[in-house]
Amino acid sequence: MGKMAEIIKNKIKVLILDVDNTLIDYYENLSEEVQEWAKNLRGQGVKLYILSNTNDEEKVKKVAQKLNIPYKHFAMKPLKRGFKKIEKETQIQAENIAVVGDQIFTDVLGGNRSGMFTILVEPIDNKKDYWYTAWKRPLENKIKNKIKGENDVL
Repeated sequence: MGKMAEIIKNKIKVLILDVDNTLIDYYENLSEEVQEWAKNLRGQGVKLYILSNTNDEEKVKKVAQKLNIPYKHFAMKPLKRGFKKIEKETQIQAENIAVVGDQIFTDVLGGNRSGMFTILVEPIDNKKDYWYTAWKRPLENKIKNKIKGENDVL
């Protein structure tokens, strides 16, 4: 999770973060590296906000508390509702908000539909996924391979 200079250069004031396989692995481990990255970004004045599709509020809350950031769960990404709620709550315009996630069909699509900058990251663990994510990975991998030369896939 590097590229802090890119985030700041692009005038990003809010980062909307996915949880599963973006901040934590399948076993709900939150690495020291991710915690340090979040702390450094907050120190640079970037607001962080978790937006997760999971209906397991306790899981999301636990990560949010460790990172000391607000959260929304059961977001139903790629619907725009959750993204727009965060935009309204933070009072930051969409062009100054970036969405970070590991899935094209939820995180990237939802962020793009909401007029936000999107950052696609590799899943923390590409061998272990929930069933509702695993079936999409082969198609996502085809898309990523096709666009790899055109855009950065972090």
